[in-house]
Amino acid sequence: MANAPIRLLIAASGTGGHLFPAIALAEQLPDYEIEWLGVPNRLETQLVPKQYKLNTIVVEGFQQKFGLGTLRIFGGLVGSILEVRKLLQQGKFDGVFTTGGYIAGPSVIAARSLGIPVVFHESNALPGKVTRFFGPWCNAVAVGFEAAAKYLPRAKNVYVGTPVRSQFLDESIVSSLDLNIPQSVPVIVVFGGSQGAVAINKLVRECASSWFDAGAYVVHLTGDNDPEADTLKHPQYISLPFYSNMAALLRRANLAITRSGAGSLTELAVCGTPAIMIPYPFAAEDHQSYNAKVFTDVGAGLSFKQSELTAIVLESQVLRLLQSPSELREMGDKAKAIAVLDSAQKLAQLLREVVER
Repeated sequence: MANAPIRLLIAASGTGGHLFPAIALAEQLPDYEIEWLGVPNRLETQLVPKQYKLNTIVVEGFQQKFGLGTLRIFGGLVGSILEVRKLLQQGKFDGVFTTGGYIAGPSVIAARSLGIPVVFHESNALPGKVTRFFGPWCNAVAVGFEAAAKYLPRAKNVYVGTPVRSQFLDESIVSSLDLNIPQSVPVIVVFGGSQGAVAINKLVRECASSWFDAGAYVVHLTGDNDPEADTLKHPQYISLPFYSNMAALLRRANLAITRSGAGSLTELAVCGTPAIMIPYPFAAEDHQSYNAKVFTDVGAGLSFKQSELTAIVLESQVLRLLQSPSELREMGDKAKAIAVLDSAQKLAQLLREVVER
């Protein structure tokens, strides 16, 4: 009788930064039986059920100050650990993979209480509190940036980069771009991650007219929380809440203006797209600034604090870069040099070594 396939539970929830690397890993494990663990009403409910069975639990993060709310959340955590433990036992899972966030805690605790191996992937240059606490409990912690390892001294760290969806690795995908942009013009893409970024949107609208005068087209992904999203009209301006073919758009773009979430920066690196980064100022422990520093340290982009960045500075920096195509190309080459193009394969190999040991 043939051996039963290995069963893997992937605990990844919330944002594209947590979900897309996990999906990219899953694509590398066609011989595994994979189920998903998520949270109701988050992005995974849209992305995952098309491919994998989705199990959900209710889990919250801890508040900064201790109080009745903390006790309620702690009680919920205990309940969620028991739920995951039951799921792992009934499903006879051989391993657990998680990308962090609130869902990682109950997943790691439940798995380790049953002796089930766990691989954790941390995409940020500054690992989150959950990773720093639970990393030593795991069989391996795969890191997306080499800089992250120094913050995890008690965990078994393996540098693998951060996996991207397969379309980002296809250089020919740029031909599938279906936006009305002439061949030879410079393109600036503006995006704030999966949530959009109203503060960046406002700055860009103040600057854009001078970029149009310089011949550039601006593709502005505003998110769906910007009440002024439709206030700028121009033939060289394309405003959309979201755009699904980001791989083609980033390969076509000469410059990106963006937040510095780990997932977005990884996609920019793979596509060789130089960036002006404006780290989200309210990110936990300012971790987006640490991500941006990985790019600025090698000359792959520029980074500005949101509180210090004015429309005048942004306008002039973009114009300077548009007038120096060779500098943009050099920045793009440096971005590509830090990309780990086979990250998904490396992560899959690490997981196989841990789970099949």
